[in-house]
Amino acid sequence: MSYMRQNTLNPLGIFVVLFFLLVVLLLLMFAWPHYKVWKQGMDGQAALAEAEQSKMIQVQVAKAELESAKLRAQAIKLVGQAAKEYPEYRKQEFIGAFGEALRDGRIQQIIYVPTEANIPIVEASQQRLAD
Repeated sequence: MSYMRQNTLNPLGIFVVLFFLLVVLLLLMFAWPHYKVWKQGMDGQAALAEAEQSKMIQVQVAKAELESAKLRAQAIKLVGQAAKEYPEYRKQEFIGAFGEALRDGRIQQIIYVPTEANIPIVEASQQRLAD
């Protein structure tokens, strides 16, 4: 016996499929706008959190720069006080820095010291030309 199965469209099956599709379509029609609103809200919250973090980072950077500036000003003030109290400090600092620069090769100059009979001239007098 061979059974031939006929594909007949069951009206109840068609009705159930169409009803299911209609329900899905209606849900999408009502859910999609709500989803868009919810997504925009989430995007806004994410942007707000990012902006707040950026602001906090900028505030911390500004505080660090302010602290650095205060410390630099304090160091400059201390060096200034030392220069007033100990004038030889600045001379020694200049000589040390100059010697270091010469040693490191950062200054490549020839310095001529005026001499007279191989003795450095300490004071040079200025002669006026007669008119």
